[in-house]
Amino acid sequence: MEVRTRFAPSPTGYMHIGNLRTALFAYLFAKHNGGKFILRIEDTDQKRYVEGATKVIYDTLKIANLKHDEGPDVGGEYGPYVQSERKEIYAKYAHMLLESGHAYYCFCDEDEKEEQGFGYNRHCRNLSLEEIQKNLDEKKPYVIRQKVPLTGTTTFHDEVYGTITVENDSLDDQVLLKRDGMPTYNFANVVDDHLMNITHVIRGKEYISSTPKYQLLYEAFGWQPPKTIHLSTIMGRNEDGSVSKLSKRHGSVSFNNLLEEGYLSEAIVNYISLLGWNPKSEQELFSLDELIQHFDIDGIVKSDAIFDYKKLDWFNAQYIQKLDHKSFVEKSLPYTKNLPKFIQQKWEFASTLAQSRINKFSDIQPLFEFLDNFKIDTNLFENKKNKLDKQTSLDILKDMFPLLASADFEVEKLNHLLAKYATDHEMKIGKLMWPVRIAVTANTVTPGGAGEMLYLLGKEESILRLKASIQRLTRSRRKPRINTDETKAGK
Repeated sequence: MEVRTRFAPSPTGYMHIGNLRTALFAYLFAKHNGGKFILRIEDTDQKRYVEGATKVIYDTLKIANLKHDEGPDVGGEYGPYVQSERKEIYAKYAHMLLESGHAYYCFCDEDEKEEQGFGYNRHCRNLSLEEIQKNLDEKKPYVIRQKVPLTGTTTFHDEVYGTITVENDSLDDQVLLKRDGMPTYNFANVVDDHLMNITHVIRGKEYISSTPKYQLLYEAFGWQPPKTIHLSTIMGRNEDGSVSKLSKRHGSVSFNNLLEEGYLSEAIVNYISLLGWNPKSEQELFSLDELIQHFDIDGIVKSDAIFDYKKLDWFNAQYIQKLDHKSFVEKSLPYTKNLPKFIQQKWEFASTLAQSRINKFSDIQPLFEFLDNFKIDTNLFENKKNKLDKQTSLDILKDMFPLLASADFEVEKLNHLLAKYATDHEMKIGKLMWPVRIAVTANTVTPGGAGEMLYLLGKEESILRLKASIQRLTRSRRKPRINTDETKAGK
């Protein structure tokens, strides 16, 4: 039997990381077993529908490279693949359940349908045929409810959580068909999974509590239910160290937001594949093809997964460093718009300094923006490791100033000039680089050495900053004037 999985998102907004993981696991399981991955749009709740959200679903799957074999946009033999276009199908099967006694008409007003502490009070469950017909003749609005057994138990087997049994008296008579003729999610997914020959349903463990009602529907129709694979919840860490379900208070939780922050789609996919699944090896970095090869349900774990943004940063840094230079420049360019113009103009070079120093593309701006905010602090010229004090730094800068003033400001030539000076003066290169770098950047940590910083700033700006630093150091080294008369009087 061909393995067929489905991803059935609701077009209600952005793509949450948890939803993307569900899609990924369904895709990987199908492809690992040579099967098909189906996209179905669950738009039964029209009140929650968000304009443009369906496009977000398509775009997300495309960017994540999770290609569906069947779906609204690519077709297939089991369509339509949008639930709002299948109303007649659901009506047909709801009425089949009415005829077999597994469902009933409910004419209760919406504000009467809930009972304190529990769900519907089953007021319409035992209406006579005459009462039902009278209400229908009067065109009284109704829903169709599932007639859940009041006694006994229902058992189902999950591939991750094992065999689960629930008491039937703990289940409510859920709505199958709403007043507007639209099915509820719980009914539509059972009908569609059967009619589309879905063999394995992969979804979050929050649906475990609903699965017994699905099981009863399958039994009522006489259908073989698909196997279920429930996934653990993705959690976020709170400020106090506790964890709760991943939400916006923990950081970006949508695929699009993570992309906007500068995470690569391949890195995101790789990272979330390990949230709730353990490979059989110590390998962490997987291409999509490698994930398909290694993925199996034996590695899916019951324990909740913690979304660690620092770990995602590490994954993303690995992928960024693997990019060829052309790709890095292309992908990073949108994140340079707020940088100083002199950086933007030399981004082809500056990007070589950034690639090994960032975790995500949004790190680019803080990496370079300090160069546009020059405020010299003469104390930075003191460095014990390089045996530098203010006077030594000043002497070096005075020596270097005329050399740099007449130099050709190309990176290779600047670095050669600095290295030659250090060699000629029998000085360690670090001792020379420190004061020059401080003099033009006013920072102890920079994305490159003195030569690279001089080149990025350009000759005119570099000379101005060198001159300013020399003047500030000179003033700070002047001894305070002593009044001789006051000194004698003091004696």
